[in-house]
Amino acid sequence: MKHTPTYDLECQDLAKNFGSFRAVKGVSFDIPSGSFFSILGPSGCGKTTLMRMIAGFEDPSGGDIRIKGKSVLGTPPNKRNVKMVFQHLALFPMMNVYENIAYGLRCNGVSSAEIKRKVHDVLERIALPDVAEREIHQLSGGQKQRIAIARCMVLDPDVLLLDEPLGALDLKLREAMKIELKLLQHQFNTTFIYITHDQSEALVMSDNVAIMNQGEFEQIGTPQELYHHPKTAFVAGFVGDSNRWSGTVTSSDGTGGQVETDQGLPMTFSAAGGTKINEGSKVDIFVRPEFIHAIRANGANKSSADGDNRLSGVVDSLLFNGANSRVLVRAQGGELVEADVTLTGNNDIKPGEDVELVWSSRQAMCFAQNGGA
Repeated sequence: MKHTPTYDLECQDLAKNFGSFRAVKGVSFDIPSGSFFSILGPSGCGKTTLMRMIAGFEDPSGGDIRIKGKSVLGTPPNKRNVKMVFQHLALFPMMNVYENIAYGLRCNGVSSAEIKRKVHDVLERIALPDVAEREIHQLSGGQKQRIAIARCMVLDPDVLLLDEPLGALDLKLREAMKIELKLLQHQFNTTFIYITHDQSEALVMSDNVAIMNQGEFEQIGTPQELYHHPKTAFVAGFVGDSNRWSGTVTSSDGTGGQVETDQGLPMTFSAAGGTKINEGSKVDIFVRPEFIHAIRANGANKSSADGDNRLSGVVDSLLFNGANSRVLVRAQGGELVEADVTLTGNNDIKPGEDVELVWSSRQAMCFAQNGGA
C-alpha cells in the first residue's frame, strides 16, 4: 500500500554555514498539509536563509529537505514544486494582469484554452474576476499583492513561501491583508510558509509559529501556546508585550517562590515552562500588562484586588486606545511598568495619580538566566 505523506514539507537537521558563520544551526520541523506556518524572529536570525534553502536558492551545509515525502536536495529551484512571493512582488510591469498570471503556465507549455480557464479560475478565487485586462500600475497595493499570489497559485505549488510580503504596504492595508492572506490560504488549501519579524502578522494568521533566534528555533507552537506558555525568556520577551524584571531567587519550592529584583523589590513568581528554579538563581520575570491591575492608592476597592504582588507608583502617562488602553506607571526603583486599564470616560485614572499595581504570582513567568535552572 502506497504511503501518503501527511506533511507537505519536512526539514531535518537543516544547517547553513557561510565560512565560519553558522546562519542556520540544525533546524528540524514538519509542516502538515494545507496549514499556515510562520517563521518569526528578529532581523539576522536566519529566517530568509532558511527559506532560500527550501526554495533551492541556497544549498544546505547539512540536513535534508523533503517535499511531499521526497528529498529535494540537489533539485534546482525551477524543478521544485515550491513558489515564492517576495516583499517587492516582482510583477512584470510591461504585462497586464492576465499575462502576468499566465506567464508561468506559458513557460510550462500549457495550451491557450487551459491557460484561459486557469487564469479566470484563479482570479475568481482571489475575488478579482474583472481585472484581467488591467495594467499593473492601475492596481492598488492590496490588488498587486493578490495578483502576485495568484501568479504562484495558478501553478498548483505544494508549498508557497512568502518572504515579508506585507512589508512594503502602509499600516491600514497591512492590517486588512493579514486577514485576507489567511482567507486566501483557506481558499487554496495550500501550505503557506510565512517569514516575518512582525509578531502580530504571525500570531493573527498562523496555525503554528516557529520562533527563530540566532539560527535556531526556540519554540514551535500555536500562537496561543507561544503567548501563554513560552518555554524560554526570548520567546516570552519577543511574543506579545511584557514587563520584565531581573533578580535573584531568595526562596523557592522548585515550582515557584520569591525573588528580590535588581531594584530591591520583593516579588513572587511561578516557574515557567515546567522548569525547576532553585534558590540563588539569577532570573528574569515577565508579566503581561493585561494581568496587572492599576488601582488608585486611596481607592475603595484597593484591598479587593486579587494578587500576591503589589507595587506602588505614579501614573506617568496614559496610552489611549479605546477599550484596550494602558497606563505607564513610574514604580519604586524608577522603572516604568505597563498595565492595562478599562476607560469609561468617567472618573478614569489620570497622569500624576498615585496607584497600586497588583498581579498574581501565577501570571509572573520566571526563567533562569543563561539556561541554568
